[in-house]
Amino acid sequence: MTDPPARTLVIGLGNPLMGDDGVGLAALERLRDGWDVSPDVELVDGGTWGMNLLPLIESADQLLLLDAIRSGSTPGTVTELVGDAVPRGLDHKLSPHQIDLREVLALAMLRDTLPRQLAAIGIEPACVTMSTTLSAPVEAAIPLMLARTAAWLETRGHRCARLAPLACTS
Repeated sequence: MTDPPARTLVIGLGNPLMGDDGVGLAALERLRDGWDVSPDVELVDGGTWGMNLLPLIESADQLLLLDAIRSGSTPGTVTELVGDAVPRGLDHKLSPHQIDLREVLALAMLRDTLPRQLAAIGIEPACVTMSTTLSAPVEAAIPLMLARTAAWLETRGHRCARLAPLACTS
């Protein structure tokens, strides 16, 4: 008998009313709309759910977070954190809304239910203020963020291929 496939969860995080903080949700939407992703990968709009994400996270074998990540880099820089590098407990915040997610990850770790594979892919924000649009450097970095997301999924045995753009007919 073969093992059941790993349950993989990709969560887009952020607040779309706070400019670049919404990049995780924007990336997740583009992943849903423009990529052919294996049905065994669950794509979740985590928004600012906080503790409500705990049951989803605890039931996953592999977890990938898409978000704005403050690393001190130039705005638009794509950053990938893996395993212990993903902030937990009281380390540093991934983004302004992240206090709840840090607590969720810390609680899952305490309960020994943290997914065995954990990663975050994000973009250094330029502007986190009241706005419904992304800054130019963050917008320009989304394709690289999605390429890294696809590579992360593919190395774990999941299909994730860019869909061909629809042809326009006149």
